[in-house]
Amino acid sequence: MGEYAHQLVRALVRAFPADEVTIFSSSWRDRLTSGGELAGVRTVDRRIPGKLLNLAWHRLEWPSAERIAGRAFDVTHSMHPLLMPAEHAAQVVTVHDLNFLAHPERTRAEIRRDYPSLARAHAQRADRVVAVSRFTAREVERLLGVRPDRISVCSPGAPPWAPRAQPPSNGYVLFMGTLEPRKNLGGLLDGYEQLASRRPTLPKLIVAGKALPEAQPLLERMARPPLAGRVEHIGYVEAANRRAIYEGARLLVQPSFEEGFGIPVLEAMTLGVPVVASDRGALPEVLGDAGTLVNPEDTSALASAIERTIDDDGYAAACAAKGVVQSKQFTWEATARGVHDAYQRAVEQRCASA
Repeated sequence: MGEYAHQLVRALVRAFPADEVTIFSSSWRDRLTSGGELAGVRTVDRRIPGKLLNLAWHRLEWPSAERIAGRAFDVTHSMHPLLMPAEHAAQVVTVHDLNFLAHPERTRAEIRRDYPSLARAHAQRADRVVAVSRFTAREVERLLGVRPDRISVCSPGAPPWAPRAQPPSNGYVLFMGTLEPRKNLGGLLDGYEQLASRRPTLPKLIVAGKALPEAQPLLERMARPPLAGRVEHIGYVEAANRRAIYEGARLLVQPSFEEGFGIPVLEAMTLGVPVVASDRGALPEVLGDAGTLVNPEDTSALASAIERTIDDDGYAAACAAKGVVQSKQFTWEATARGVHDAYQRAVEQRCASA
C-alpha cells in the first residue's frame, strides 16, 4: 500500500499539474518528509499514534479529513478499504485484496479487528471504489456487494527499469514479500527442501521481506538443517535497494495463497527475471503466459517448476523475454489517469446524492 500510494502521488502530480494534491500522515514516531520526488505536494503531518487515529476513524468516524487537515477537499482517498471520515468531500477507497474476509486468522492488529466487520458497509458508502486488479474488482462486487459501475480498476505500474543484459551465472532463487501466512513461505520451504534432498547443488534461496511475529517458526526452520546455509533471510528491502536484489536473482517465486495484485511479479518481469507464481488471486492476471503458474498447495509441482526454470536455460530465457513485454502493459501514468477519472466520478456521485 505504501508503494502504491507513493507512486500514485508522483504520477498524479506529473499527469495533472493543475490539481492540488495533499498527502496526510499520522504517527507518534515517524515523520513525513516532503520535497524530492514529492516536491509541490502539500503535506499534513500529525503526531497522533496511528493505532489511536485508526480506532477513532473506524469506530467513531471522527475527526474528519477537513478538521484534521484544517482545509477543504473535493475528494478524500483512503488507501485501504475503510473510509477516511469527511464532512463534504467525495470519498474514495482502494481495495488491494479481501483475503482478510476469508482468512482473518492470517491478519493482525487493526486489520483483524476492523476490516472484516466494516469493509462491506464502508465500500457501499464510498462514492467510488478503486480495485488494483480485475480479480479484486470481482471480489469487491461478490463479497462487498458493490455494483461494478461503481468500481474502477487501477493497477500498479511497472518501475522505470531497463531489462538486465543477462541473468547472473550464480544467481539465487528469490522470494520477495512480507513473511505472513498468506504468502505461503512455508510451502516454498517445503518445495525447496524437496529439491535439496535430491540435488547436491542448488541455487541459494534468498527470502527478502519483513518478518511478522507469527513468522518466527519459519525463521527457526531456515536456521536449522537441512535448510541452514541454503536459505537466507535478509529482512525488509528498502525501495532504493530492491532493483539490485532482483538483478541478482535466477528467478522469482511468488507462491501466495492469494494476491490482490502481486507487485514483486511485475518488478521481476520488468527486469527480465523469470517467475514461478501461484495460480491463485490476481497473479495469473499479472503474469499472463510469461511464467509458470502452479497450485500453491502442491509443493511437488512448485519444486518441479523451480527446477525446470533453473535447468532449462531456453525456457527461462523465453519466460524472461515474455515478462518484459507483459510488464509494459502496466504504467503509473495509466494508473494516475484511472484514479483521476475515479475522483471525477466520485464527485459526480456525491453531487447526485446531495
